[in-house]
Formats: sequence, C-alpha cells, structure tokens
Amino acid sequence: MVKTIHLPEELRPLLRKTFGVLYTGVGDDTIQKLSKDLGSPTKLISVGDVTTFHLLNSNIIPDILIVDDRTKRGPASASVVVGTKHTGFCEIFVDNPPGVITEDLIDVVHDAIKSEDHVRIFVRGEEDLAALPAILLAPEGSVVLYGQPDEGVVFVSITKSKKEEILDLLDKIISGQEDRSNLIDIRRKFNGC
Repeated sequence: MVKTIHLPEELRPLLRKTFGVLYTGVGDDTIQKLSKDLGSPTKLISVGDVTTFHLLNSNIIPDILIVDDRTKRGPASASVVVGTKHTGFCEIFVDNPPGVITEDLIDVVHDAIKSEDHVRIFVRGEEDLAALPAILLAPEGSVVLYGQPDEGVVFVSITKSKKEEILDLLDKIISGQEDRSNLIDIRRKFNGC
C-alpha cells in the first residue's frame, strides 16, 4: 500500500500563504521579472503547468518540471499541455491523488533531484502539493518556482531556514494524520535519511 500524507481541511489555509517571493503578473512578463533574480541556482524546479509553460516559452529550462496537464482544477489548454513537453527531458510518471502527497511522489522528486538529466515528472492526479517535497529535497542554493493562481509565480530560494519552515508545516500536517506511525519513513526521507 502506498503511504500518503493527507492535507486536512483545517490546515489548507496554511498552504495558501506564499513560501517565497510572489512575482505578480501574467505569463511571460512575470517570468521576465523573476528571471533577473534567478542567477544560477543549483537546481531549478518548476511546479505547475502554466508556470512551466511560460518558463520554457521564455527559454528558461528547469532541471525538473512537475506537471499534471491541469490548471485551477480544470484541464490545461492544448497549447500549455504541448508547451510543457520539451525535448531533452526524461519523463517519469507518478500517481498522486488530489489533496495528498504520496511516498511515490516524494521518491520520484528525490530521484529527479539526484539525476544529472533534465526530468519531466508527469503526475497522474494532482501536482498542487508537489512544491513541498521539492522545497524539502532540493539542495540549498536551488530555486523552486510554483504558480499562485490569478496572482503570479512564487520564487522560493532554498535555504536551511526555508527547509526548516516547510518541515515544521509538514510536521503539523503529519501530526493530524490518523496513522502517524505509518509516516515515519516519509518523515525520515525529508530529513535526508
């Protein structure tokens, strides 16, 4: 059985806050704004179809992109779906239902970060919570970008303190799970064990 972390309804507001700097705007213009601060991150990880589409459209190639062919809980446009399929990426598929983080998703993100290849992770289900494992597993000096619907793109610089912040949030989520003992292995993975 696949181990999962379920996001309880009462903790959903915690995930509405931005975990980095919000670059407001629409489309390629937003990417142009944030590109000035991008530098040369250790790893560049993009989460979300629209964010990824506009990065690739602006010739900024992430090391890892995580997509699900959906945006705002509905199907992404055909141009966005096609636009996130970039040559030169190894493609990995993973199942991850809405409102959860599966151990499989965590493992795939971990393996992609360790890889020297560019990796496209296609999530069958929903990738909305994939930014959390990406932030926790990315090496310091990396950048995770994810979309904030109808607002822009969130730019997360990966630092030790950012990882601690996200780990505290994840601990709150895990402490609300019915079978916390089943999630000890997942918690260890986030600690690098």
